[in-house]
Amino acid sequence: MTTWKLTLEYDGTRYSGWQEQKNARTVAGELRAAAEQFFSRPVDIAGAGRTDAGVHALAQIVRLKVDGRQKHHEVLFRLNDRLPPDINILRVEEARSDFDPRKDAKARYYLYQISTRRSAFAKRFVWWVKDSLDVDSIKAASLTLVGRHDFARFCDKRAGDRPSVVLVNSVQLEVAGELLLFRIGASNFLWKMVRRIVGVLVEVGRGSISVENFTGLVNSRPGVDAWNEFSVASYTAPPSGLFLERVVYDEDDDVKPLAPAFPVQKL
Repeated sequence: MTTWKLTLEYDGTRYSGWQEQKNARTVAGELRAAAEQFFSRPVDIAGAGRTDAGVHALAQIVRLKVDGRQKHHEVLFRLNDRLPPDINILRVEEARSDFDPRKDAKARYYLYQISTRRSAFAKRFVWWVKDSLDVDSIKAASLTLVGRHDFARFCDKRAGDRPSVVLVNSVQLEVAGELLLFRIGASNFLWKMVRRIVGVLVEVGRGSISVENFTGLVNSRPGVDAWNEFSVASYTAPPSGLFLERVVYDEDDDVKPLAPAFPVQKL
């Protein structure tokens, strides 16, 4: 039995997320079909992050276990030959037999791209917000996310989800051309957590709610504290702008400078 560590990039637009589902096209399902065709036997597949429908990945990490041995370059090229053009394997490495891409991860980083102008080419990879946004207010609000918080307000619960307390290690917000880039790194993420954070941050940028209101939402408990009438779910950002950017397995790994996945230049 050989255990492979794969690094994948994919455009999630056409897929119902990473995780395999009955009667739905998923990234993991496409990878399994390609792998079982190549290896001519069943394979075991597990990913580091369960990206939702329409969400992309710049570096999803996957464990692939199969009975038999192949050369690294053969696995890379033969699987890519069998995958659709919007899924691509970047690297193939042999891993230890007990490698678990989800449990072994020290941190995950997500990137969200907000476009401040309409784009004919990048619309699958951004959320175009037509309103003028106060970037300084968004940045001030986003910094309150760092630390350990209960993000129950900012997620949908689904079977198998862990408790809603998450340790956020870092948050960055930068302007790049016509894009507003938001990066968040954390120990783990909850279902729709990043999209809901971004959606409410945009409301801060629009001036609909204050930085103090946002801080109150982050630090409050649903059904107990103030702002119980505020529906975070109503402001969920679309999946098009979200990317699983990186999964870190070594705490000493440096995170690359924040940069667009797909730039939108100023006119």
